[in-house]
Amino acid sequence: MSRTVARSQWGIGRIRTAWKTAHEPVPRVSVRTRRLAYAVPLVVLPSSVWRLPAMFDSGISAGERLYIPMLSLVSELLAFTAIGLIARWGEMFPRWLPKLRGRSVPVWVAVVPAAVGATVLTAVFSLLSPLTTFMGKTIRGDALPPDAPGQGTGLASLWFYSCYAPLVLWGPLLAVLTVAYWRRRRGGRVAAAAG
Repeated sequence: MSRTVARSQWGIGRIRTAWKTAHEPVPRVSVRTRRLAYAVPLVVLPSSVWRLPAMFDSGISAGERLYIPMLSLVSELLAFTAIGLIARWGEMFPRWLPKLRGRSVPVWVAVVPAAVGATVLTAVFSLLSPLTTFMGKTIRGDALPPDAPGQGTGLASLWFYSCYAPLVLWGPLLAVLTVAYWRRRRGGRVAAAAG
């Protein structure tokens, strides 16, 4: 019995350590920047949760039933990468990567995908989606169907917009974090070259 307890505590301890390591910011990151990074997955979470009940709708295919939770999972994983812009694993490759472990992450490896992501997310969620919704169109330019989630009235529409409205912040938050990462890493490189 005690071996089982020790094993489960050891497993929980490893999970806690991995979680702390993944979230632990580097020393030069300000509290404000940390909060912005931790906010990114939370900004994406309401829309990820909102779409999950659609898996149980009648009349959808097995592929759609798989697509819906995968979209939510991938969205959250992509949002979690924003934490890499403040965490150690965003500056030093983790030890579980065989040939890269312990090496410094080149600044461009983080900055280029983050900048592209911030640009696309801002264009889609902060500009295009609100504009097309206001105009009553889909992103492709078709008229929104009358049964579209945002087209209804009452609590269903309010619930939809309250879950999807935070996505407006995803791109801008990622842009701020990308610039902060670039400045911090570039500043460290300049200081190392001067010393």
